[in-house]
Amino acid sequence: MRVLVTGNAGFIGFHVAAHLLRRGDSVVGADVVNDYYSPEIKEARLAVLEQSAAQSTGEYRFHRVNLADPAAMEAVFSDGPFDRVIHLAAQAGVRYSLENPRAYVESNIIAFTNILEACRHSKVKHLTYASTSSVYGANTTMPFSEHQGVDHPLQFYAATKRANELMAHSYSHLFGLPTSGLRFFTVYGPWGRPDMALFLFTKNILAGLPIRLFNNGQHIRDFTYVDDIVEGIVRVSDDIARPDPDWNSDSPKPATSNAPFRILNIGNNSPVHLTEYVEAIEAALGKKAIKELLPLQPGDVPNTFADVSALMAAVNYCPSTKVRLGVARFVEWYRQYFKL
Repeated sequence: MRVLVTGNAGFIGFHVAAHLLRRGDSVVGADVVNDYYSPEIKEARLAVLEQSAAQSTGEYRFHRVNLADPAAMEAVFSDGPFDRVIHLAAQAGVRYSLENPRAYVESNIIAFTNILEACRHSKVKHLTYASTSSVYGANTTMPFSEHQGVDHPLQFYAATKRANELMAHSYSHLFGLPTSGLRFFTVYGPWGRPDMALFLFTKNILAGLPIRLFNNGQHIRDFTYVDDIVEGIVRVSDDIARPDPDWNSDSPKPATSNAPFRILNIGNNSPVHLTEYVEAIEAALGKKAIKELLPLQPGDVPNTFADVSALMAAVNYCPSTKVRLGVARFVEWYRQYFKL
């Protein structure tokens, strides 16, 4: 197939593009390569994709564009037609949304509108896009299920992602565009983002600096290894969303519709205490952490736990990577990447 992967210089998008190239698909990537975190690691990911393309039977092309620009989006889609679109480009980060909300409007609202319009007019067979577990917000019933309401986000980032889900439904309903939204739960692994906990903890432990544990280290997270996430994304993309024959407007299900639309959790289905996560890092590094305990930060969700039964039923998703193994793989990559 010919697949557009937006955000392919980013953590998850890079891994998805590499996976598709390995199986022989043609991939067109699109990314603005901004400086939200160091562009150096993004450029390194792009270089790896060029190498992967040389060994693939599929074609690889890359567009360095701002997807919030309609003309740029038109240029990307002129490189089609696309059998699938996997939209992973976004302004990520919970805390940064407190400082610069306009960046989230541009990247998560305007760019997503452009994606929907382009998919509609190009008659794309299936759009799969990234949502987030952060949409569960003030919910406290565990595990988080797609059948729960998600109308109380705790930060603007989550609000923009919830808006994406609603926008997608409108296009599925009005234009018959099949859409699948995936709510990611704390993805980690090699080539991860430098602003996320695993990267920051590893860097500071090696440097002998304290690591900051918010909520006094009492967080529980459904840490999900990137290879398991990628397998789920690709399986969902291959499986075109369809109307739910059992959907009833008198008692509507939040995650499906009488339109070709669905929302699915994608996580490890096995939450881990933050202290256990730190222990896994210490074990992989062979060095103890200096811990600084801090209160809960504004906008943070204390605990996450994904109910992935719907994803299992839909595409036989089965995450298999244990945290200690996944963390060890990240540390191995980290040492190689920084030549430690």
